[in-house]
Amino acid sequence: MFDVNLNDYAIADTSQIITPALVVFREPLEANLRKMIEIAGGVERLRPHCKTHKMAAVCRLELDLGITKHKCATLAEAEMLAEAGARDIFWAYNPVGANVARTVAFTKRYPEVKLLVTVDHERTIETLGEAFRAVGGQIEALLDIDTGQHRTGVPAGERALALYEQIVNTPGLVAGGLHVYDGQNHQTSRDEREAAVQACWQPVAALRKQLVERSRPVPRVVAGGTGSFPIWAAIDEPTIEASPGTCVFHDIGYGQMFPDLQFQPAALLLTRVVSRPTPNRVTLDLGYKACASDPPAGRRLYFPALPDAKEALQNEEHLVLETERADDFAPGDELLAIPRHICPTSALHKQAYVVAGGELVDRWEVTSRDRWLTI
Repeated sequence: MFDVNLNDYAIADTSQIITPALVVFREPLEANLRKMIEIAGGVERLRPHCKTHKMAAVCRLELDLGITKHKCATLAEAEMLAEAGARDIFWAYNPVGANVARTVAFTKRYPEVKLLVTVDHERTIETLGEAFRAVGGQIEALLDIDTGQHRTGVPAGERALALYEQIVNTPGLVAGGLHVYDGQNHQTSRDEREAAVQACWQPVAALRKQLVERSRPVPRVVAGGTGSFPIWAAIDEPTIEASPGTCVFHDIGYGQMFPDLQFQPAALLLTRVVSRPTPNRVTLDLGYKACASDPPAGRRLYFPALPDAKEALQNEEHLVLETERADDFAPGDELLAIPRHICPTSALHKQAYVVAGGELVDRWEVTSRDRWLTI
C-alpha cells in the first residue's frame, strides 16, 4: 500500500488532455525541491540529477531556488541544462568514441559553462586529454569510484591513486575530484542503508586524504543517489555534493523502497478506459510505450483510486487490470497511475501536462528525452 491523497491530484478539466498522458503537479514538485534543499542543508551541498525529469522547465525552477550545480547522464541533458541557464554541469559519464568530439564541441558552444566529466581508465584519460590539447582547451575530469555496484569506476585504492595522478599529469585535463555513486544501496532499513553508505565512504575518505597529502586537488566528491542522498548529505565533509534524482518527481518504487524519504509523487499518468472485455477486467490506454517496462510485468504501476487492481496484461497500447470493482468503470472513465519507475517513463513522453491549483496551466517539453539535440 502507498499512501496518496487523491485530493492533491484533482484536475478540474481533462478534456484537452490526450491520454495516456504524463501530468506534472506543480505543488508537490515545488515541495519536493524545497525538501531536497532542506535535506542537503543548503543549495551549496546539492547537485541534483536531471535524468528523472529531462525538462528545461524543471531546471529553471531549480535555478530560481538558487541551485547552481547540476548533474546529468547524457550530453543532450547537458545541452538542455546549459540552454536553461545552468553554468556548472557534471556529465556523469565517461566520454568515448564520437562523444569525445561532442564534448569538445560542447565546451566551444558554451564557453561560459563549466563542464565536468568522469573517467575511469587510462585510455579514456589519454584520449580525452589529447582531444582538448588539440584545440588548446581543457576540461575537469572526476575519477569514477566503484563502491560495489561494479558498473563503472575503480575501487578506492592503489589503481585509483595512479589514475588520479594520470589525470593531474595529463595536459588538457584538470583533476575535478571523485564521483562516488552507490546505486547498489537499496536497503529499506534506514540503519542498514546508513551502515552501507558509511562502508562506501570510508575507503573514499582515505583515498581523498592520500590525494590531499600528496598536494593533489580534490575540489569535490559528488556522491550518492536518491536513496542514499540524506545520508551523504549528513556526512561532515564540506567537499561532498549530494546528487539525488528521482525524488524531484518521486515514484512508487522509491516510495516503497525508501519509506523514510518524505517526498510526494509529482508526475503521474492519466489514462482512460477503452474497453470492458470481461466482468472483472478494465482495459486502459496505458501500454508499455507510455510507462517504463523495466519493472517486471504486473508491477509497473500503482492506481491510488484502485489499489486492489492487478495488472493482468500489458501490450504496447493497452493495460488490462483485473479488479472486483470493474463494474464501476465504463469506456471514457479516467484513472491516475503512479509509475514504479518515473525516470524512463518521462522519456517516453514528448511533453508533460502541468497542473497547478487543480487547473491545467501549461505544457512542458521533455527536452532531453533524446540522446542528441544539436551537438
